[in-house]
Amino acid sequence: MSRILIAEDEPRIAAFVQKGLRANGFTTAIASDAQEALNMVLGSDFDLMLLDLGLPIKDGLTVLEELRGQGAKLPIIILTARDDIKDKVAGLESGADDYVTKPFSFEELLARIRLRLRSYQQDTTKGEETNLVVGNLLLDLRTRKVKIANQEIDLPAREFILLETFMRHPNQVMSREQLLDRVWGYDYDPGSNIVDVYVGYLRKKLGSKTIETVRGMGYRLRR
Repeated sequence: MSRILIAEDEPRIAAFVQKGLRANGFTTAIASDAQEALNMVLGSDFDLMLLDLGLPIKDGLTVLEELRGQGAKLPIIILTARDDIKDKVAGLESGADDYVTKPFSFEELLARIRLRLRSYQQDTTKGEETNLVVGNLLLDLRTRKVKIANQEIDLPAREFILLETFMRHPNQVMSREQLLDRVWGYDYDPGSNIVDVYVGYLRKKLGSKTIETVRGMGYRLRR
């Protein structure tokens, strides 16, 4: 499940886009100013960013330039009311992957998002290992299949993402806050017990000793 950051300071637009994306299976987070957007992209793993040019604190083009300058490679789609050709050219030359002018059709935005994600995922998987292996666990990132001791098991999307997160950090303690951020998104209720519930689901399918509880700290996938 792809994670999308919506950098938009207009609450009505941000809520509209977020609702549509979640209805289509995406995990989302919202940044309402430029500095928050920068911190969130550089501090977490997002697959795509929707960037409004008229953000508070810094202009969206500045955010774009800073992100590209610091090596952020995720697709960035500019989302703005500015329709002047010079603004479009400036955005694309600063490193944007696409440009959508407000007001826009959500269906068009969704199509552009899916196109950019497909291109990005194809680029990032070229020449890379598509399997994660930890102990007797194998997770295939392309087919979205999981095997334990060569026995294939079925995992719904959220459980798959949670297991993938653990397998990318074997033997590392992951706090509930980190797991909420990576699997459910920044704006999920931090007081929820959803992490514990889903760890329980994984334990039932993988074995009770596979994921260890580290008291007062979080969880760890044992090799």
